[in-house]
Amino acid sequence: MIDARIKFRHLQTFVEVARQKSVVKAADLLNVTQPAVTKTIRELEEVLGVSVFERDGRGIKITRYGEVFLLHAGAALTALRQGLDSVSQERSGDVTPIRIGALPTVSTRIMPRAMGLFLEEKTGARIKIVTGENAVLLEQLRVGDLDLVVGRLAAPDRMTGFSFEHLYSEQVVFVVRAGHPLLSDKQSVFAHLGDYPVLMPTRASIIRPFVERFLIANGIAALPNQIETVSDSFGRAFVRSSDAIWIISNGVVATDIDDGLLAALPIDTSETKGPVGLTMRTDAIPSLPLSMLMQTIREAAEAVAAKG
Repeated sequence: MIDARIKFRHLQTFVEVARQKSVVKAADLLNVTQPAVTKTIRELEEVLGVSVFERDGRGIKITRYGEVFLLHAGAALTALRQGLDSVSQERSGDVTPIRIGALPTVSTRIMPRAMGLFLEEKTGARIKIVTGENAVLLEQLRVGDLDLVVGRLAAPDRMTGFSFEHLYSEQVVFVVRAGHPLLSDKQSVFAHLGDYPVLMPTRASIIRPFVERFLIANGIAALPNQIETVSDSFGRAFVRSSDAIWIISNGVVATDIDDGLLAALPIDTSETKGPVGLTMRTDAIPSLPLSMLMQTIREAAEAVAAKG
């Protein structure tokens, strides 16, 4: 039986604090005071009889009980949001958008092709596509702000409450502008890697551990001229106008390489290969339009994989 003491504000506040990992940030986003957020969380913990957050240095982290409750709280808010959207849709004739989180690795090659196939079906569904770091997109998926995330498989500890459907595998590449000195250098690329600016994936990005292990295995402990970024537009522009080296998932730059605008350095990076696919909440039931979009993504991925 549902405890009548648990209100919508308890769920909303709890999910936002869990998402932001900060009472202060949650208070700002909810437009309430910090003491109000703290009081609401304490009320929730009193009802549950357990702590949902605990101190972690100067910040906070969610407890094991909190992780369990988050799965259900997020699902409850999602169901309520869908109910409100349905009523609004009936009154205004508007259509609830399908919300997709797309990592850069699929934004360039997979999603444009998939969207083209989807639009041919003339479903009338609205699509909202957002990009960002994998951790951010997964958190939005967890709390119901996204319906689907398309990209690399996350680490096991981040996949609690999610299901993953493998589509294809891809690896990291080291790319430079056409005519870069390293393309004609007879010496080892790794011997000269520190001579140039290197664009690295950020520490929160999903491919960063693969890149770090690969560099260490090849004798590179540190890079003196390192720039961290997940912006494919910046990376593309910077590399094309300089001698920088961009370490990035192949899917982000495959078209640039095919067009001759960028070139991959002759390095065997097969050990950085990882699965790319569809991530959903395990408790989610896709709508018909979302199911159709997932199918067009599968078809687009199959075409890209076949092309190599």
